[in-house]
Amino acid sequence: MKPTLRLDFCDFGGLDKTDNFFTHVLSKGYDVVIDDRPEILIYSNTGHLHRLYTCKKVFWTSETLRPDFGVCDYAMTCFYIDDPRHLRLPCYVPGSGATPADLRKTPEEVDAVARSGRKFCSFIITNANRRKAGTRVDFFRRLCRFRHVDSAGRALNNMGEALPLGTRIKRDFNAGYKFHLCYENKSVDGYTTEKLVDAMWARCIPIYWGNPLVGREFNKRSFLHRNDYGSDEEFIEKIAEIDRDEGKYRAMLAEPYFPDGEGNEFYREERILAFFDRILSDNAPPVSRRRRFLHPFRWRLAKAMR
Repeated sequence: MKPTLRLDFCDFGGLDKTDNFFTHVLSKGYDVVIDDRPEILIYSNTGHLHRLYTCKKVFWTSETLRPDFGVCDYAMTCFYIDDPRHLRLPCYVPGSGATPADLRKTPEEVDAVARSGRKFCSFIITNANRRKAGTRVDFFRRLCRFRHVDSAGRALNNMGEALPLGTRIKRDFNAGYKFHLCYENKSVDGYTTEKLVDAMWARCIPIYWGNPLVGREFNKRSFLHRNDYGSDEEFIEKIAEIDRDEGKYRAMLAEPYFPDGEGNEFYREERILAFFDRILSDNAPPVSRRRRFLHPFRWRLAKAMR
């Protein structure tokens, strides 16, 4: 019999509490019960309802927001933080529909992709705000001057209709292209989102900019990384070289995505289960109970959020 875990979620925005990455993983070690009086609350950064809970609170974010351990007891983020209260869980693990098995290539598959006559490059974004995503907007426009890039997202769309949401829909669309332009919003150590994995899952060669330390987790010979080049012009020249030379394209396509060919430690579900075991065995009172909390304010806050 698995032990029962009373769990709740808040401040995610549109999350299905019973059907999500965390419930899928935790159900392998616990009988997960969604309860509004939980033992553990997992919350994110889209609201303030977590303030109403006095249980152990675990902060999760897919953004570059560092945890405040004065508010949360534990945290899961993309950062490299040497603290037993923190679990590094990069965004691409829960954010992509792909598993390590989905990212393993066979020689036969590589040959089939290389012979399939794919178009040049795809691009899918929803945020083209120059203040937040100016680097990728500028590079998209520069790359289009070399050769047309099909942009199918809600932002910078040049195909007439935006691609519907869905990880497999993205995968199927990208599977028609040799390259996928997958620039992050920003370049921060540890911050690798699902964009890179989206390209790999579709067997595109990723054109990537973002996490300077991405080579710790993925084989850099399998993709093109802007950080390795001195200028955009030099980077585009390398893309053009791979595009024009079938031998070089095939060689890069054949490279495994992971340094060991299998996966990386951050995909291991045992890490997440061990982290929650540690949380549940922690007898220290939750952070929210260690501070004075005015109950009338709690309920005014709740009422304002309805």
